[in-house]
Amino acid sequence: MTVTYTARVANARFGGFSQLLLLWRGSIYKLLWRELVCFLGLYMALSAAYRFVLTEGQKRYFEKLVIYCDQYASLIPVSFVLGPHAPNRVIPCGQGDNLPMCPEHRPCVSTSILTSQSHIPGFYVTLVVHRWWNQYLCMPLPDALMCVVAGTVHGRDERGRLYRRTLMRYAGLSAVLILRSVSTAVFKRFPTIDHVVEAGFMTREERKKFENLNSSYNKYWVPCVWFSNLAAQARREGRIRDNSALKLLLEELTVFRGKCGMLFHYDWISVPLVYTQVVTIAVYSYFLACLIGRQFLDPAQGYEGHNLDLCVPIFTLLQFFFYAGWLKVAEQLINPFGEDDDDFETNFLIDRNFQPILRGPPRARPQVSMLAVDEMYDDLAMLEKDLYWDATEARAPYTAATAFLRQQPSFQGSTFDITLAKEDMQFQRLDGVDGPLGEAHGDFLQRLLPVGAGMGAGGLLGRRLSLMRRKNSCVSETSTAASCTCAGAPDGTAPECGCGDPLLDSGLREPEPELPAGPELPVPGPAAEPFTTVPMPAPRGPAPPWLPSPIGEEEESLA
Repeated sequence: MTVTYTARVANARFGGFSQLLLLWRGSIYKLLWRELVCFLGLYMALSAAYRFVLTEGQKRYFEKLVIYCDQYASLIPVSFVLGPHAPNRVIPCGQGDNLPMCPEHRPCVSTSILTSQSHIPGFYVTLVVHRWWNQYLCMPLPDALMCVVAGTVHGRDERGRLYRRTLMRYAGLSAVLILRSVSTAVFKRFPTIDHVVEAGFMTREERKKFENLNSSYNKYWVPCVWFSNLAAQARREGRIRDNSALKLLLEELTVFRGKCGMLFHYDWISVPLVYTQVVTIAVYSYFLACLIGRQFLDPAQGYEGHNLDLCVPIFTLLQFFFYAGWLKVAEQLINPFGEDDDDFETNFLIDRNFQPILRGPPRARPQVSMLAVDEMYDDLAMLEKDLYWDATEARAPYTAATAFLRQQPSFQGSTFDITLAKEDMQFQRLDGVDGPLGEAHGDFLQRLLPVGAGMGAGGLLGRRLSLMRRKNSCVSETSTAASCTCAGAPDGTAPECGCGDPLLDSGLREPEPELPAGPELPVPGPAAEPFTTVPMPAPRGPAPPWLPSPIGEEEESLA
């Protein structure tokens, strides 16, 4: 049974983890006490032999051996069992057996991959911990699949119910077959296929088909094929109403089958044996050297660092507890499908997710998958208005223990409380610009454009610049109403417009530049016609408020 202590550390307080030190089940003391007692017994035996058994000459030789072991024990790379945290790297995941799936059962996960760094040997325990958690993420849970089955396989009759229950039973059978292949606890519960049949996961006819398949490999995937065939048959009968629903159902089955395959591969491909061996040898050889090198010597001999004579090596025992404890952590987590205190509760998952109801009252012990596709199918409560139907500001009530939370303001953002001085909130004008900020852009363009013979009148150019200036200064639509009295004349009969630009007030209109005096430049080709005024179209009615500004339309008419 998994040791759960999250409720004990729900709130951080003084000495919060100290109360966990007294727990025995699943603790490091339960794992390590035998090795610790063995190490301490050997140390005390050597210490007693040095003090009471050896002769003076033998003591001098033993003291040299102690100094030698203490000097060179540090060369053993015991840091193999420790190391920094391995970085995470997000990589795509297919729906097959390539990578573990995430808890949301989606085909893209964030998988922890150990990348090469300078301290690769120190990643052993980190590697084992990530491997342990990824194996749990690969546990085949039916929650997503049963929701899709309940929503896509229709029919309240006996056959519709049979379809839904059989589909979920096939999924449960596939999970049981793979779990009994990797978990010793599940194998002890279902040691043969006969036990699987007797438990109700497989019928006798299905067992015949299963055993008649000529395959020497693990056949945990066979029920998934049966699931696909039965789903296709339900589609042909109209129980599944369209191909999109069938596609969704098979996609969820593929995710489920991929998790079963990943459990098989995790059981097949272990952490390389040489890696485990070198870490174990490093730890054990280091503390074998410490049995001699950490002995307390006679202070009368004047050896450096041996001024104190104690019987029990306190800090050596702590070092053994830490290093050997880390090795024990890796030993327990490297295969979480055993029967240790913190191994996965595989039999509980089978009971919770897949166990069919065979004996006893029909509703005595409903399981999750069968409950979702059978009793809960098309079972809805009457639709009614919720409690906050007419409320303008719906808010759930608080108890007396949580009433203080109502006084806390909602989070608006990390910059919400920042205050600035009034002078720091003023916009700054560009260098050399005296007018409003909105007119700087248009004046700059006007200064860049040359004044030539064809633009001396300034009519068309002036109107374009006026439009641009008005657009940049964000003038409202009411100031853009046409005020030219000459615009209502028929086309071709209007005299030269003397009302100026209808889009600007006379105070805002810039004076038209005059042509410089002097001889006109010759123009090649036919004689140039004198500059004529382009008649303006008739003013349009006021635009609706939901239309954008008509600046673009007026500019097109000027062109």
